[in-house]
Amino acid sequence: MPIIRPRLTDFHNILLPQAHTDFAIPFLDEDIPLYLDPFLLWRSPSQQDQALHTSLINSFNHLGYLAKQGREQDAIDLLIALSECDEVGLGLSRTREGHRIGAPTAEKILSLFHDIPQYYKAGFVHFEEIQFFVEHISKDRISDFACSFLKSFLIDYTIQQCQTIGIPMSMVHLQVYSYSENCLKSETVNLPVNPENGKPIIFVPKRWLRFTPWINFDEYFAESCPKDAKPESAADQRVTVLTYNRQNYGAVLEFVARKERTAGDCTNDPLFAQLPVNSAKASLQAIRSLPLSSGPGDRNDRTYEREMARLLASAFYPQLDFAEAQTRTDSGVLIRDLIFYNNRSHPFLDELIAKYDCRQIVMEMKNVRQIDGGNISQLNRYLTDQLGRFGVLLTRRPLPARMFRNTIDLWSAHRRCIIALTDDDLDLIVNLFESKQRDPIDVLHKKYVEFARACPG
Repeated sequence: MPIIRPRLTDFHNILLPQAHTDFAIPFLDEDIPLYLDPFLLWRSPSQQDQALHTSLINSFNHLGYLAKQGREQDAIDLLIALSECDEVGLGLSRTREGHRIGAPTAEKILSLFHDIPQYYKAGFVHFEEIQFFVEHISKDRISDFACSFLKSFLIDYTIQQCQTIGIPMSMVHLQVYSYSENCLKSETVNLPVNPENGKPIIFVPKRWLRFTPWINFDEYFAESCPKDAKPESAADQRVTVLTYNRQNYGAVLEFVARKERTAGDCTNDPLFAQLPVNSAKASLQAIRSLPLSSGPGDRNDRTYEREMARLLASAFYPQLDFAEAQTRTDSGVLIRDLIFYNNRSHPFLDELIAKYDCRQIVMEMKNVRQIDGGNISQLNRYLTDQLGRFGVLLTRRPLPARMFRNTIDLWSAHRRCIIALTDDDLDLIVNLFESKQRDPIDVLHKKYVEFARACPG
């Protein structure tokens, strides 16, 4: 069984928690569901970020200059080429590959420099505004344009981060926008590559990332777009509003001005946000009050799985980065697992690497009255050389003595370790999560120590 949702650092055996890196750690086979928000550069206290925003806007406005000089085709070609930046892996793609805009969309973007007096005279201050006038432009496209214009800086940033933490790099060829020459140039540089396809990977600072750009269409539509511009048909809404905005661009400028006035509230979004303590306690209460499973498909099982995922992903952060809640099939039975990256950020986790080659921790959820041999065998089959030989059963009650003996025998024969976390252990986890006196992962460590002491020799 391969690693679940592999990251670049995991492939190179660099076990860093996401919380300890300055950049968003890229996945190898899918995008990170965040976007580069140019507004974060504009409102940043960093002079470097502000200067980068200025170069970004100047580069975008140069496209309007080209169109005015009769070089519209050059501007269209540039817009199309810059509309996708696969190297950064931001967005919602399951393949880390996107699609560029077409010529008609590029032409509509360029027409803004001619049709709207504000942009004709002074250009854009926030090029994110194009989403209010042009169809097929949304947060993913804004992010890709920004990454493409800033690619030269991001390449240097990526090289620096790789040298700092020891990520290998290879020579690659790619197109990079030259701010000084206002054109794309072919460059050969050292960058990390995706081991699955050899394509270059570029890092993006976490401080520039948001789930939704500060200046966004949905908020404008809900709060600032005049009611008479909103059609009753949902299918016609966006096109009608875009047409209205072109004829009444002052409404957009007023919305953007309001967003500038509240810039102090604009912060980057974390890649993972822990539950508040009250929510963690509510999840524990929900788990405690659940009836035990009555069989496959029991809706109580789904509640148990949902609340366990919410609770443990928060409680074990940042020592463990949550990878995925995954469904698998074992002999026709659907099984829900929680998968965590082992970041080696705690002495206990370091021991799991050394003794069990545990690169990812698999936690199998069982809302049953009593764990049996079949449950242990199911999890045992999932403990592979790539994931490691350590697993956790999440269950309601302690293992019966015979089943605990089963896990000891499994260790003796194959050096595989399976421990159980029960409702009582969850109580302690939540208490530590609330008090902050110790890390909740110490509960997992405690259960492991108890297991190790029971092992022979």
